[in-house]
Amino acid sequence: MDARVSELFDSGNGSHGGASNVKQGNDYGVAHKKACVKNKKISKARYSRNFKPNNNAPYLPPEAEEGNIEYKLKLVNPTQYRLEHLATQMKWRLQEGRGEAVYQIGVEDNGMLAGLSEEDLRTSLMTLHKLAEKVGADITILREQAVDYDSDVPRKIAEVLIRKVPDDQQFLDLRVAVLGNVDSGKSTLLGVLTQGELDNGRGRTRLNLFRHLHEIQTGRTSSISFEILGFNSKGEVVNYSESRTAEEICESASKMITFIDLAGHHKYLKTTIFGLTSYCPDFAMLVVSANTGIAGTTREHLGLAMALKVPIFIVISKVDLCTRATVERTVRQLERVLKQPGCNKVPMVVSSTDDAVTAAQQFAQSPSITPIFTLSSVSGESLDLLKVFFNIIPPLSNSKEQEELMQQLTEFQVDEIYTVPEVGTVVGGTLYSGICREGDHLVVGPTDSGQFNILTIGSIQRNRSGCRVLRAGQAATLALGSFDRSLLRKGMVMVSPEMDPTICWMFEAEIVLLFHAKTFHKGFQVTVHIGNVRQTATVEAVYGKEELRTGEKAVVLFKFIKHPEYLKVGAKVLFREGVTKGIGHVTKLQPKAHYRLSQSEDDEA
Repeated sequence: MDARVSELFDSGNGSHGGASNVKQGNDYGVAHKKACVKNKKISKARYSRNFKPNNNAPYLPPEAEEGNIEYKLKLVNPTQYRLEHLATQMKWRLQEGRGEAVYQIGVEDNGMLAGLSEEDLRTSLMTLHKLAEKVGADITILREQAVDYDSDVPRKIAEVLIRKVPDDQQFLDLRVAVLGNVDSGKSTLLGVLTQGELDNGRGRTRLNLFRHLHEIQTGRTSSISFEILGFNSKGEVVNYSESRTAEEICESASKMITFIDLAGHHKYLKTTIFGLTSYCPDFAMLVVSANTGIAGTTREHLGLAMALKVPIFIVISKVDLCTRATVERTVRQLERVLKQPGCNKVPMVVSSTDDAVTAAQQFAQSPSITPIFTLSSVSGESLDLLKVFFNIIPPLSNSKEQEELMQQLTEFQVDEIYTVPEVGTVVGGTLYSGICREGDHLVVGPTDSGQFNILTIGSIQRNRSGCRVLRAGQAATLALGSFDRSLLRKGMVMVSPEMDPTICWMFEAEIVLLFHAKTFHKGFQVTVHIGNVRQTATVEAVYGKEELRTGEKAVVLFKFIKHPEYLKVGAKVLFREGVTKGIGHVTKLQPKAHYRLSQSEDDEA
């Protein structure tokens, strides 16, 4: 991580000059070249699908054996044996994309955009439809495009999204953290997307997202709330319109976007950081108000997402309040910040459906691409482009990585604790690895004395609907029956009894000091965020140096002051105290067993 990310955290700094100009829209030059070069280097080129043909070389990168992208020149009158083979191939591609696959029709295996006549293209699409029905999936034509090819007959290529019809609640679930300055329209935008109705200009749609009375009274989010937006196998939006319940949305959706609505006010920064570190979002959506531009915590939130390596895209809201010139000025301001050293992003303004398809594909394939949407929650302008983007955006992890995590022992991170009448104690969080079923016996801890307690999983709910099996990477709430709530706290883990968890008071981390007013030295106290762990720690030692200044790196020994925690080597560390901020990763743990504490000291800790 470039130490110059610190410029984003220092809200006092102005915008820096940008790098070379980059074309927007479809002809996005640098972004396309970077993506192609990267695809040729990496054998697993999973999401390279921009087929805006170049007159000199109408080629896509060659088809990869792995991944969820398949090239087909044509599918005209295949034999029964060939149909069976094609169906098996489609199942493989769907499995690789965790229920989604993209077929390029009219493209040869080496990537050449040959194109098909209108008749052959229609026949090929009909064959593809038959194949999809055979494997229990639906097809959606994303776009068709003419190929500039030496032929008298007009030729076209088609890009088709194939999505599996959900079975046994195994929909694809992506988590999107919503960031942005206070009053930028984050909760209102989520209300519009999930309720299916436009806002009245005074924040009516956001009322369903608020959890506390003071949030309704002030209009400011202070806690973390979750909202869901579904897409069925045909790519149609499934939300709370038409009086649907969360259970009905889960039943009919093949793909689910879970929005994590975070606080924008600087007073609630610790809550926002907790949401980013604990809930493991796949993507972050930074909402910027068109009339105020980059203000308040916008720059800081962008820096946080980059420090935690969460891919980010930008939504400019409230365009109905401004002139076109004001919106363009905000877009240019964002482009300058994104291109500055430390960010090195390639902004891509989305102004059409074709742009939205390209943006979704390039965004998942190349971390440097940053799509920018301009929309209004009141007039509904360009809202459909954002929905197209959410519909197409693929998961970052493939099925193989998912399988590997599921083979490991169970580990569930506790992020929320509730007491529900007639149900008992309920915990919410994310299953980091393994599989969790109703009736499983797990151990939860560490307690203040570093112990673990045995418990039994009663029932499981995902997105407010019942679920029998929880798989690695999924977020859920687990009912624990009569288990004593006082034995639980945020930051604990529930693990398989066979696991030997490493509990520690002290750990070493390699850090970069992003911003500090004076010097960072031994004895300094900071609030440390590591996954779902949030606790004050003291700096016990700075190895190799007496003190640290802004931008400097070092290995630091931290010690928790309240209770021991469950940590892993390699976990990302983010710490803060006032204006002091830093990032890094855990390099070494000093397990609790190494400490010669007396029993009384141990109990006090």
